[in-house]
Amino acid sequence: MYIKRYTIASLILITLVGWYVFAYVSQDTTAIELFGVSLPSFPIAVWVIVPLVILYIASVFHISFYSMLSNFKLRKYEKDYEKIINAIADAYLAKDERNHTYKTPRYQLLGSIIDNTTLFPTEALKKGTHNEKLDAVLKIIDDIKNGEVVELKKYSLKPNNALVIQNERNRYKKGDINAEYILNHASNYDESLVKEAYSDIVKTAPLSVIEQHKSYLTKETLFVVLSRVNAQEDTLEISNEALMELLNILELDTKDLIKVSSTLSTGMIPEQRIKLFETLSEKREDAVEAYLFTLFDLEMLAPANDLLHNTQDHEYLNFKAYSALKECGKNFNINLFI
Repeated sequence: MYIKRYTIASLILITLVGWYVFAYVSQDTTAIELFGVSLPSFPIAVWVIVPLVILYIASVFHISFYSMLSNFKLRKYEKDYEKIINAIADAYLAKDERNHTYKTPRYQLLGSIIDNTTLFPTEALKKGTHNEKLDAVLKIIDDIKNGEVVELKKYSLKPNNALVIQNERNRYKKGDINAEYILNHASNYDESLVKEAYSDIVKTAPLSVIEQHKSYLTKETLFVVLSRVNAQEDTLEISNEALMELLNILELDTKDLIKVSSTLSTGMIPEQRIKLFETLSEKREDAVEAYLFTLFDLEMLAPANDLLHNTQDHEYLNFKAYSALKECGKNFNINLFI
């Protein structure tokens, strides 16, 4: 009940009661003694309405007290509602650290579930939720998915957050930042984006830049580098020493080393290629097959056979078979024997 309306109704009632008593019951005056104290003489109508006034005052205090308690409770719900909205926004943004505290039992369970859940908005939510904060977050997510660059600083997301990674990737694709900038500030970016930048930069960068960030070298990027050796476009000149340093970064097996030789066959001069794998075979046993492949691929049969003669009977049978066929005048592609 609204106090203002209650007050008006009470005043009307008190007035009517007082008027009725004064007009139809008695217009006499009387004095009342209360706890040994004689009170002034007033009309009987006044003494009749006094309890009504006291009741009104007491009821107003009662209503005000419980109204105040209700307001406090309502404010708790309103604050928890705002926290739920923030929790939902954080869930949409996939924040790592989420721990909202709630004061009302109804929101505690719901809030705990949301804080430990990642939400994915559906297409239907593009029409809006009628909540300004959630609509702003949903628009940001949609813009990022569509390749746009948005401002995310106010949301305090970590570099490894999927939206941050995609947003930075959008910046990279739009040319706002380049691959070298990402590599020079690698600690500010997710590792996947740094590796992507390195994958792009090795296609055209000089050897000094490739070596500067060689810690991000992978097998895939290694073969991109190898394909550029003495190529017609984006030519890369590299010494055997520098090339061996790159090879030693990765854990390459026998098949990988053979693939290295095959990739270098299109650009590297035969003498440098032979010297590279000869040196590798002297330093690591798993490079012997790659050395044999290189010799046979370049039709260097004599040194290849000399190397095979110094091996055990059960070793390198595929290359021995290829050598035997060559001696019989049979010409097969060496790639069939690896």
